[in-house]
Amino acid sequence: MASSKGGSGSTSGGGGGGGLGLEKLSVEQLKAVKEQTDLEVNLLQDSLNNIRTATTRLDLASAALNDLSVRPQGKKMLVPLTASLYVAGTLDDADNVLVDVGTGYFVEKTMAEGKDYCERKINLLKSNFDQLVEVASKKKSIADEAGAILQAKLKQLSPSAQ
Repeated sequence: MASSKGGSGSTSGGGGGGGLGLEKLSVEQLKAVKEQTDLEVNLLQDSLNNIRTATTRLDLASAALNDLSVRPQGKKMLVPLTASLYVAGTLDDADNVLVDVGTGYFVEKTMAEGKDYCERKINLLKSNFDQLVEVASKKKSIADEAGAILQAKLKQLSPSAQ
């Protein structure tokens, strides 16, 4: 249990933040630690879901760029204005695309630059996702450890334990 933060294997180790020393906390402090870490885990899960959504959207955009690059010039097609609204259009120039760089700003790029942009953003999001998963698992183990110690202390305090 004490190895959740890494280190010498004891929670009473030297260093300010290395060992948690959860066993030394009062019941109220343990409850607060558990609630706080549970809240942080939930926030991290929300962030992970947002990253998954953004990655999916970029994957779809990358697939759309690949599809667009193989269509002949002058090809009639449906152009999405929103997720559910399409208008008829004609492909004028598949070599240049507008890339949404956020907050309503678009940048004109070549098809290759647009694909590269999508791939770089996808790789960045996947890297961030992996880092958040690591942090979330550490926070979850701290919450689990605090919960286990809290249960043990409450069991010791209850008069019917004997």
